[in-house]
Amino acid sequence: MRPNTVKQLWREGKPAVGCWLGVPSSYSAEIMANMGFDWVCVDTQHGAIDYSTALPMLQAISTTPAMPFVRVPWCEPSIIMKYLDAGAYGVVVPMISSRADAEMAVAACRYPPRGYRSAGPNRIVYYAGQDYFEHADEEVACIVMIETPEALANLDDILSVPGLDAAYIGPSDLSQALGLGPRYNADNPKHAEAVTRVREACERHGVIPGIHTSGSGLSSRYITEGFKMIMLTTDTAGIIAGARGELAAIQPALTAATAAI
Repeated sequence: MRPNTVKQLWREGKPAVGCWLGVPSSYSAEIMANMGFDWVCVDTQHGAIDYSTALPMLQAISTTPAMPFVRVPWCEPSIIMKYLDAGAYGVVVPMISSRADAEMAVAACRYPPRGYRSAGPNRIVYYAGQDYFEHADEEVACIVMIETPEALANLDDILSVPGLDAAYIGPSDLSQALGLGPRYNADNPKHAEAVTRVREACERHGVIPGIHTSGSGLSSRYITEGFKMIMLTTDTAGIIAGARGELAAIQPALTAATAAI
C-alpha cells in the first residue's frame, strides 16, 4: 500500500502542513496540491463541493506527493466510508462532542474487527494499491474536530478512544463555544487557554494536535507551540490575497495616470 506520508511525519514527531479546498474544481485542486503541502483537504462541509465534484478533485490531488484528505459534512458512517473508498487517506470529522461520537468516527474508518467499515474500496485501490485491505487501518488517518462546549468538557474521554489519530481545532466554532462569537479570536486569553488545553490533552493521550489557521503568522506560532497538523491557507484565501496584492501594487501607477489626464 502507498504509505500515508503525513502519518509518517507524525510518527517521527514532525509537523505536517496542509491547505484547504472549498472551490469545486479539480484544476484548482491540482494547482494547490502541487504547491508543496504535506496534505490537501477537500472541504465537503462548508465548501461548495459535493461527492461528484470531490471525486475528480481527489484524483487530481493523487497525481502529486500531497496526501488527499476530506472533511466530511458530519459524523455519519456511510459518508465517511464513501469518501475513504473514493481515495481519501484521512477524514476530518466535524462537531465531535462525546466519546460516542469519536468511537463512531473511528469505527467507520477501520475494517472489522477494529471497526465496522464496509468492504468496498472502489477507487482507492488504484491509488493506494491492491493490498489496501491489509494496511488501511494503519495508514488511514481518523481526525476529529474539537469545537463545541461539550467537546471541551469531554476532552479526555474523546482523546482516549483507541484508533484516533488526531484532534483538529476549529477555531471559529471554538470561539463560539467559548461565548466569544463566531470569529477567530487567537489572541483572546480565553481562546488561547482553550487551544493550549486541547493541545496538552492531545499530548497526554498520544493524539496528534491539529489546528486551522489563517496564514503564516498563526501557523508559525502554533508549530512552535507543538501542533503537528497545521492548515496554513485555503484556495479562496490564496486567490483573494493574490488578486488584492496585485491590484494594490498598481495603485500608484493608476493614481499617477489619472492625475496626468
